[in-house]
Amino acid sequence: MTAATLSRPAELAGARLTFPGILRSEWIKFRSLRSTWFSLLAAVAIVDGLGTLFAALHAHKVSGNGGRIVVLDFDATQVSLRGVFLAQLAIGVLGVLVITGEYGTGMIRSSLAAVPHRRPVLVAKAIVFAGPVFVVSFAATLLGFLLGQLAQASTHHQASLSTPGAWRAIIGAALYLTLIGVLGVGLGFVIRNTAGAIAALFGVVLVAPLLAQALPSPYDSDVSKYLPLNFGQRIIQTVHPEPNLLGPWAGLGMLALYVLVALIAGAVMLTRRDA
Repeated sequence: MTAATLSRPAELAGARLTFPGILRSEWIKFRSLRSTWFSLLAAVAIVDGLGTLFAALHAHKVSGNGGRIVVLDFDATQVSLRGVFLAQLAIGVLGVLVITGEYGTGMIRSSLAAVPHRRPVLVAKAIVFAGPVFVVSFAATLLGFLLGQLAQASTHHQASLSTPGAWRAIIGAALYLTLIGVLGVGLGFVIRNTAGAIAALFGVVLVAPLLAQALPSPYDSDVSKYLPLNFGQRIIQTVHPEPNLLGPWAGLGMLALYVLVALIAGAVMLTRRDA
């Protein structure tokens, strides 16, 4: 009687601790943060606003040049998606804050007390972050592409969804933003400090390409082609791609490897350190 009575609550408690349950709890925390909605709205506004602005400025320049345009060197798709490279700031910071915010408030202790094995928390946070961010990013890049092409209609050289490489650029740009954000999640677990994790993230994404340019040839191009910023540039190019860069999907695959390494490092640190 006593043994059965004692084992029953333990069994029920174990039944409640499921991975879908962990996902639900992480989703509730993710959507309840104001920083989530502010960052996502900022990313959408940047992608669509800057993409449309760049496209409109290009169209204005062409109109002022008597309508002359070098068609072979012009990439209407790339022009409309340039805002992605500023939007990555908002998405990357959000990825960091999702983790370091909990460390800063001490809420991470409650999360790890509920999930003693710890690693499912990291996996759940990464999944809960990546899903909504990709959906929002895809909507933003698709709308940015359409608005950008509308702004370039006066040039008569705008792209369309049937243009070769257009869908790849739209989807790839959304994947790029999502991976940059998940990279921020991994670095947040590794560093556990907001300023430090943001500095590390944008040191890799923005500063490393500048440092690589200071290297003598051919080391500059050899190093640059393996840096995240060039992966993003390559995925949105549809005309005359840079021959020294990796292919569009190979570049995103390499970025996914960056993310995997950061998440593995975060998992190791999560299991070895106190909350």
